[in-house]
Order: sequence, then C-alpha cells, then structure tokens
Amino acid sequence: MTVPLLLPPPIAPSARELAWQDRALCAETDPEAFFPLKGGSIRAAKKVCLRCDVRAECLQRALVQDERYGVWGGKSEGERRKLRKEMGLPEAVAV
Repeated sequence: MTVPLLLPPPIAPSARELAWQDRALCAETDPEAFFPLKGGSIRAAKKVCLRCDVRAECLQRALVQDERYGVWGGKSEGERRKLRKEMGLPEAVAV
C-alpha cells in the first residue's frame, strides 16, 4: 500500500525562508508577464525564469503553497498541477 505524501498546511514563511526572492529576476520584470489575462501568453515569463538562479526555490514554494495562478519556477498552472500529481502531492482543496 502506498502512503501519499502529505504536506503541512500553508503557513506564512519566515523572512529567512523567502530570502531567495531578493535574487529572483521576476522582481525586475513586469508582473503582468507572470499573471497574464486568460488566454494571454506566458512566453516572456518563461524566458525570464530560464535565466533565473532561484527557479528551483520558486517552484518549490509554488508547490508547497499550492500557488494556483501565474508562472512560478518556470511552470504554468497546468504544468504545476501535473507535476504535483506526478509527485503524489495531494490535490488542492478549494476554500
């Protein structure tokens, strides 16, 4: 029997845990590139992520905090949803 991996509920991360964000290239980019309107392109955001040194930390945060919108760690919402499923992470519960 496989036991699913359970994550702790999302909590507010400490400043130390978010220190990587100071090095994130997206902070120097128009946020609309990472949160386009429905049907908008995410190509520009993904190009920024490809050059970013903290892409892995960003993706990890998005997976743990279950970020549902935007590009995080170079992955779209659908790509993160698929990755969570492949990793055996629990599905998000709507609140």
